[in-house]
Formats: sequence, C-alpha cells, structure tokens
Amino acid sequence: MTTPTTVTWLTQEAHDRLAAELHTLSTIGRDDIAKKIESAREEGDLKENAGYHAAKEEQGKMEARIRTLTLLLRTAEVGSAPESHGVVEPGTVITAVIAGDESRFLIGSREIAGDSDLDVYSEQSPLGVAIIGLSVGASTTYTTPSGKEIAVQISLVETWTGN
Repeated sequence: MTTPTTVTWLTQEAHDRLAAELHTLSTIGRDDIAKKIESAREEGDLKENAGYHAAKEEQGKMEARIRTLTLLLRTAEVGSAPESHGVVEPGTVITAVIAGDESRFLIGSREIAGDSDLDVYSEQSPLGVAIIGLSVGASTTYTTPSGKEIAVQISLVETWTGN
C-alpha cells in the first residue's frame, strides 16, 4: 500500500541549500558517523558504552534527515514565490489576527524560510488548512489538536521575498 505524497513548493535557493545538505550528510556525514561508531566499538563492552549508543542515536537521526530530504527534494516544486494577489496560498507571507493577537508568518515548508526568523505554518496544519484560499479581510476559525476553536482574520497577504 502506498501513501500519497505531498508536493512542497521550494525556491531555487532553498532547493539548492537542501540538496547540498543532503549531499554532505550522505557522504561526509555518513563517513564521520561510521568512524565514531567504530572508535566507540573499540572501547569494549557495547552494553555500557555511552559513546557507542550516542553515536548510534546520532546515526539514526542523520539517516532520518537523509530520508526526509530525499523525499522532499523528489516531490518539490521549484520556482519563484507566487506573486501575491491578496489570497492566501503556499509561499505567501500572511499577517493575520489570531485569537486577538497579530501574527506574521509564512505558509509553506519550514525549509523555504531558511535562516529567516519568520514563523512557518504548513499548508497541511490546522491553521494552514483553514486559511488557504482566503482573501484579505476574510475571517474563519480553526480547531487546534487539543480541540480549542481559534478565530483568525486575514489582514495582509504578501509575496515571499526570502526574509
């Protein structure tokens, strides 16, 4: 049974940055962790060898990141940020009043934002699902995972400029 894949929009810069990270992890990263594991193995009894267990845990996290990046890059749609037309869509920066507080955030993949301090919400998140397709001035509510109903009003939709 296969699971449906989600297409993620990425800028060319984000795609290139993630491809470079994947290459580094798949080559240098794997070599480094193999050396750490081998070095820890040489210390003796593996049951009580904290260095060995830490290296194996690090290896697991790195392999998970490699799988995540591989899938993301395989299914990514690379292009320019969509030009804002006042409608919420992936790759746009939203200013909204959420539960009475004004927030500014990007709708899309956290990978798009790179080093930006901007908060990022996935278009599949409860907030993302609720506001995708809304225009400036529109209001809606969404339900949090804990069951709380939260009001949202869209104040501004801007084109993502990379910061």
